[in-house]
Amino acid sequence: MPDITWEEPYCAEGSACYRIGTDGDGNSYIAIAGQEDTYLTDTTAALRQLIRDIKAGKADHLLAE
Repeated sequence: MPDITWEEPYCAEGSACYRIGTDGDGNSYIAIAGQEDTYLTDTTAALRQLIRDIKAGKADHLLAE
């Protein structure tokens, strides 16, 4: 597992919390808070766009249980 520095969790009202992390090589990570051993990694720009799209409601169907 890479050495990831995790930021404080981001929590929206009524939904799961997630965390953003980075490593020494400049890679970015996103994980559900409390499940940091299972994460998605990509470029910082790609993860930023993913978060923007989720916030804009473009990915609500992906978050439904």
